Amino acid sequence: MAATPDPAPSTEPLWRELVGDELRRRRRERGATLTEIAERAGISPQYLSEIERGRKEPSSEMIAAVAGALGITLLDLTTRVARDLVTLRPVGDLRREGRQAYAMAA
Repeated sequence: MAATPDPAPSTEPLWRELVGDELRRRRRERGATLTEIAERAGISPQYLSEIERGRKEPSSEMIAAVAGALGITLLDLTTRVARDLVTLRPVGDLRREGRQAYAMAA
């Protein structure tokens, strides 16, 4: 009997990607630079950039520090990210920086 192939990997966005997208959106809304927010959060601009791009899996303490530097609460951040996770759906096989592209669910 032939083995059943594994189903295709999930194309859901990763939590770290959505958190990074939301942190970047909030930073840009405020007109702040990576350096300004990183300094307030006590991390390097390079590390903040990697968080924003979804390349790093930051600790909860790190997320709290960046959120605080942006003047937002963890509740506000996680609520927004959870809402995005519910409303996003994968779209085709479009890739941007090696990541799956997403669009709002209809």
